[in-house]
Amino acid sequence: MKLEVTKEAAEWYISELDLNKGDFVQFVVKIYGGIPTVHQDYYLGISIGKEGNVGIKDEVEGITFYFTDEDSWFLKDHDMKVVLKDEDVDFIFENKA
Repeated sequence: MKLEVTKEAAEWYISELDLNKGDFVQFVVKIYGGIPTVHQDYYLGISIGKEGNVGIKDEVEGITFYFTDEDSWFLKDHDMKVVLKDEDVDFIFENKA
């Protein structure tokens, strides 16, 4: 149950979303539309800013990337790595069960 954001992916978010050191990027679990994941029928969205209690996080380039306590179940049996691939971010899930 680990979240890892590579430096290159963090720099992509900083550039694309005009982020500053100290900002928060929340991965939000959704049941429709968004980034496909290892959980059938669940997708990821993002929200800028800190909302709720930070559950799982990775701080890179001064930005905190996180799941709230409420959405931490999403990584219960997986590690998630956010990487830069073909000039866009990509999500790699590794089963830890």
